[in-house]
Amino acid sequence: MKIQVLGSSAGGGLPQFNCNCDNCKGYREGKPSIKRRTQSSITISEDGENWVLFNTSPDILEQIHNSPFLQPKDTRRETKIKAIVFIDAQIDHTTGLLMLREGCPHEVYCTKEVHEELNTSFPLFKMLTHWDGGGVKYNEISFNKQPFEIPVMPNYEFYAMPLISNAPPYSKYRDKPRIGDNIGVVVKNKLTGKKLFYLPGLGVAEPRIIEEMSEADVLLVDGTLWTNDEMIKNGFSKKLGTDMGHIPLSGDDGLIKILDGMSKPRKILIHINNTNPILDETTKEYAKLISHGIEISYDGMSIEI
Repeated sequence: MKIQVLGSSAGGGLPQFNCNCDNCKGYREGKPSIKRRTQSSITISEDGENWVLFNTSPDILEQIHNSPFLQPKDTRRETKIKAIVFIDAQIDHTTGLLMLREGCPHEVYCTKEVHEELNTSFPLFKMLTHWDGGGVKYNEISFNKQPFEIPVMPNYEFYAMPLISNAPPYSKYRDKPRIGDNIGVVVKNKLTGKKLFYLPGLGVAEPRIIEEMSEADVLLVDGTLWTNDEMIKNGFSKKLGTDMGHIPLSGDDGLIKILDGMSKPRKILIHINNTNPILDETTKEYAKLISHGIEISYDGMSIEI
């Protein structure tokens, strides 16, 4: 399986247009230890020609521009994106679907809860019915290791793990999320048994999720914040990271400590907020993270299993 990181940041990217935090300011001033980052998304392929996209970032057009393997080359119009999987209905994971409207209809996989949100509260799916092809072809994702298949990856099976996180800020289910509002997705090679576990949003590390993480060969996991009160200390929010649906990296209950107990997976962080000090490679937080054998994804990163 080929895995390409299209975007590695949390919502807003780095630099965020209205943010002057240390990282955004440092990047604008040309600090070489801070990378430009777009909002989080990955794409995977079995054959290197046909790709399954996870989430459609608002930055999707820039991401495709930076990814020649996703660009048309054989006919006057074509797309290498053959299926789209949504892990939630967050604005920073779905808005880019509007930018792909010329390619309708798209094969879309998501839970019925996400499907509901994207037809009502944030009706992207309904809006796209007005374009050629009739918008999206919906494929429902079920839970708890009930596998589904995507035709362009015939040797792989996919299954969803429901996560405790939060519903989007626009949703009537905000702060009272349902099972199905947030999922992680495991992609398993049916021939070798090797697995990718992709979970860019994680609010609670339940034992069943920790077990699944431990069994993965590659783990692309939520690295949003260094401390739980990071947004409060920066003056950008009154909410803790866990209120927004993200476990902090540091602390006794943090993700670093959880990951330290896992020997099998390659551990890679994704969905990293622009305020997180690990995004500056000169900081003590970056050094501490790397000392634990944890990697930081970046836009354009290539991974193979």
